[in-house]
Amino acid sequence: MNEYRKKYQRFVGLDVHAATIAVAVAERDGEVRSLGVVANTEQSIRKLVKKLNGPGNWKACYEAGPTGYVLYWQLVKLGVECMVIAPTLVPVKAGDRVKTDRRDAERLARGLRAGDLTAVFVPDAEHEALRDLVRARESAKQDQLRARHRLGKFLLRHGRRPKEKMQNWTQKHLEWIRREVKFEQQADQVVLEEYLEEVHHQGSRVARLEKSIEETIERAPEEIQEVVAALQALKGVAKLTAVSIVAEVGSFSRFASARDFMGYSGSIPSEYSSGERRRTGGITKTGNAHLRRVLCEAAWCQWREPVLNARVRKRQEGLSPRVIEIATTARYRLHARFLSLLQKGKPKQQVVTAVARELCGFIWAIGREVEQRRLRESGSEKLVG
Repeated sequence: MNEYRKKYQRFVGLDVHAATIAVAVAERDGEVRSLGVVANTEQSIRKLVKKLNGPGNWKACYEAGPTGYVLYWQLVKLGVECMVIAPTLVPVKAGDRVKTDRRDAERLARGLRAGDLTAVFVPDAEHEALRDLVRARESAKQDQLRARHRLGKFLLRHGRRPKEKMQNWTQKHLEWIRREVKFEQQADQVVLEEYLEEVHHQGSRVARLEKSIEETIERAPEEIQEVVAALQALKGVAKLTAVSIVAEVGSFSRFASARDFMGYSGSIPSEYSSGERRRTGGITKTGNAHLRRVLCEAAWCQWREPVLNARVRKRQEGLSPRVIEIATTARYRLHARFLSLLQKGKPKQQVVTAVARELCGFIWAIGREVEQRRLRESGSEKLVG
């Protein structure tokens, strides 16, 4: 901690909102004081940096939130070292019931000086754009599901069902609705056409976004493409799933262990222990919800027999032996784990959550293996050069 304090003369806390930023500064061995409120504009931030630039270097921080990483990128561009802090991990005094922007900024400055704050991963602009695109596709899938539910329930209320057996929402099913379903009441016919149009619109939206994701990955840096290809060696992890994982995680090497990565996904069990008593509960969910959803979807595939089908075999072509070895181990272990928990009488959702947690470890192992191999190769190339 002494070395940490010696490195910086001042520690600046920023409480960031859409239009304003509350600023506080903590001197290395002195007081913590408020510097007031500035506008959240590029010009005001430049003036603030110019005002704070004096004898000795300084460091700034602010909490991650809806304002994103724009302020971080602006400060880094101006030569300021900045941290984006995990809000849930900021220490708060018990019994403190007064919350203002000024006090929040002072608490951040004080915590930064003490070294008690936990930074989050900040992607670059290109990676952030990929994540926005993946999350837009996720939102479109949710809207598509809602549109289908509305149409399905509408048909069910009126007793309209196909005479022959067919899978819902296939092209054949939609054609049956358009061709066979008619209503005597004009109002019901209008509702049917509107619901059908919404289902078609949401399907087109999902298709456009998936095409954009494909094109974005083709233009992505080589290191991202390699990780996406390697993750597809796992059963249940196709291209869109792999892209979603990489978009949410960024770098796998920033996690020291598989358990740390599980904690990032919020899939580790909560614990309430005291003395000799140890009690565990449900998963913490204090992590990336988007990543956790994708992992649970992939975990559902693990109940099938661990056979290397043609699709997975094709995805494994050209991958390193180490990646294929990890994927093979995962395929057999996760299937056995799935069946074992089912035989113990565990509810299916709990089983899927537990399998998803173990799948986290294999994903981390593959991602880290690819990143470390690229690092070794780049290091050897530098030595050769």
